[in-house]
Amino acid sequence: MKVALTVNDFLRRAEQVYPHRVAVVDEPDQPAESWGTLTYAEMAARARAIAAHLDALGIAQGERVAIVSHNSARLLTALFGVSGSGRVLVPINFRLVAEEVSYIVDHCGARVLYVDPELDDTLAAVVCEHRFVIGSDTDAPPTHSEPEAWAYDEDATATINYTSGTTARPKGVQLTHRNIWLNATTFGWHLGINDRDVYLHTLPQFHCNGWGLLYAVTGMGAQHIILRKVDGAEILRRVEQHGVTVMCGAPAVANMILDAAAHWKGEIPGRGRVRIVCAGAPPPTKTIERIETELGWELIQIYGLTETTPLLTMNRSRAEYDTLSSAERASKLSRAGAATIGVEVRISPDGEILARGNHIMAGYWNQPDATNDAIHPAADDPAGVHWFHTGDGGIIDDESYVTITDRKKDVIISGGENISSIEVEDAVFSHPEVAEVAVIGVPDEKWGELVLALVVRTPSSTITEAEVIAHTKSKLASYKCPKHVVFRDALARTATGKLQKFKLREPYWNDQQRQIH
Repeated sequence: MKVALTVNDFLRRAEQVYPHRVAVVDEPDQPAESWGTLTYAEMAARARAIAAHLDALGIAQGERVAIVSHNSARLLTALFGVSGSGRVLVPINFRLVAEEVSYIVDHCGARVLYVDPELDDTLAAVVCEHRFVIGSDTDAPPTHSEPEAWAYDEDATATINYTSGTTARPKGVQLTHRNIWLNATTFGWHLGINDRDVYLHTLPQFHCNGWGLLYAVTGMGAQHIILRKVDGAEILRRVEQHGVTVMCGAPAVANMILDAAAHWKGEIPGRGRVRIVCAGAPPPTKTIERIETELGWELIQIYGLTETTPLLTMNRSRAEYDTLSSAERASKLSRAGAATIGVEVRISPDGEILARGNHIMAGYWNQPDATNDAIHPAADDPAGVHWFHTGDGGIIDDESYVTITDRKKDVIISGGENISSIEVEDAVFSHPEVAEVAVIGVPDEKWGELVLALVVRTPSSTITEAEVIAHTKSKLASYKCPKHVVFRDALARTATGKLQKFKLREPYWNDQQRQIH
């Protein structure tokens, strides 16, 4: 017997086994009326209400529904109500500007767009056939006719998650129900998610669907605590108030918590109980050690990409590390980790990390050439087996653990966010007084990397660093924009005129062990 694997399995089990258990504690300080506390029966009813509302709008199965929102119970429920009814949810980064959001809505062909009230004014120029500002006035009524049945298909696209890559425009990563189901169950298994867990949403839910862990948490009947905006002190307060046991985030989030802990009155909450999953950039060994010694929490590192749903590898302390000092253990945990169950990783002859497994995306939405560039046989594989080419350089040691050493693709990762240097260069270059520009990532202790623009002015130009940054902010989300601008007389290029990014990066990275941070 073969039964389709879909996102419905997670919420259906929670509703059947834990109908009266608290499922979600919504962020109380939402610009839309907070949903407060929901049981799993109520959450499932609201998911069905979303599906019935889409039926009433005439949105067919397979059509796209976009949502731009901070973390909320509504977005969490939409991940089930939209995808679980056969439509495709397109969760969009709330930090993007109107032009970027418009591109995504148009590119994916969304017929419905939900917008966070806080973003309504800044995204007023974004048009869609059905545009709703999220709130109680637009919530689908909890009493409704049963939504139309969907013939479950595990190979159907469940979500399209747009990610910045090496192109000037983001690509839409098609994640299938099968991708999501197997990523969630594998992730939950490795982390030991159970019905006593309390999951704090420190990770943006739009970010590869919260890395897929929110599905595993739901399926086990664990509790979701919604945090709308990340703040170190507030994270500690929620850990204390709700008994939080697990959370996810980039190294920058871990540093925020450590900074807040230095000013915390009394015992640090969650000692011996909290596990924090870190990804987006390799956390410094010092940060790993401080999480253990100062907070008493367990840090677990994972590695993956939106294109891999995202889980490829995990590094979690093991029995063999119990006798090590905290510094020695931190050194072991600084690696990206070993391949998770069902995933294969290898290193290509030119040092690129390649991956195979059920988590690999179906492809890029309406971009077959980009899909073929990412998924194809390795050059040294005579059998012609297809591998996903991550664009990251790395090594695999004799313990089968991956360490990331460099980034093959021209992507900057700052605070866990992928930033296309080409996209930033296009925005900077649109200023009439910029003659040339190269954008690179430079190491930063807090954010992993910062965006640096190397700019050659036009003759007689007196444009300043502040003016370049302000101009870029009018084109792109703030997190993508240069934090610093350095003016140069010329930029290093090859004989054919190609920018030599490795030479431009070298002064900033030559004292670093790894060419990413």
